[in-house]
Amino acid sequence: MKVTNYLLGYENLKIVQDTEMFNFSLDSVLLPNFITINENINKILDIGTGNGPIPLILSTKTKAHITGIEIQKEVSEMAKESVQLNKLENQITIINDDIKNNNFNNEEFDIITCNPPYFEIKKNSKLNKNDYKTIARHEINLNIDDLCKISRKILKNGGTIGLVHRPERLIDILTTMRKYNIEPKKIRFIYPKKDKDANILLVEGKKNGNKGLKILPPLYTHNVDGSYTEEMKNYFK
Repeated sequence: MKVTNYLLGYENLKIVQDTEMFNFSLDSVLLPNFITINENINKILDIGTGNGPIPLILSTKTKAHITGIEIQKEVSEMAKESVQLNKLENQITIINDDIKNNNFNNEEFDIITCNPPYFEIKKNSKLNKNDYKTIARHEINLNIDDLCKISRKILKNGGTIGLVHRPERLIDILTTMRKYNIEPKKIRFIYPKKDKDANILLVEGKKNGNKGLKILPPLYTHNVDGSYTEEMKNYFK
């Protein structure tokens, strides 16, 4: 069933969702608050944009033009509806296509963001390859190697890519970034509570960047009583 909600914590932004599909999560709030943005940024690409939460949040942080690309047509249509609902058509463009078709120009974007599928496909994996949630969660259409290879081509020299992923895939991400001349520059681990293991990973890399990796302080999303921490609340303001 299709519903319209306020984007988590953003009372001035609405988002169209379908309760039967894969809805956006806290990951989509963390990434646009992690990626480095300055006044010289002109073009941003969000790969696998889903129903558009990352472009919507980015629009509150920059005047740059933001393109979101989503392979699933029904999901991309919701993203388009959300853009129209918020009257952001002049800043955000949603494209329904496979990023591997790569119709973008070489060195076109200053920033690429991506909340990619987290789980590897293994020989014994039994998956419904047409299921919305399966496509969003598993590397059926896009894996880390695909993402880094494409990003190297369409990022400007010195351009930035930001990913939200899972901590257990950290080594895969860092080695693949370097394989494609994307130097890891910034990492942050996200913890659900202080006594829990990290469950979210944020990584930023720079195309042809110099060596030098910064590990940011841990971010705890919830207090013991389940309420959001003050840092998380600040992301919603």
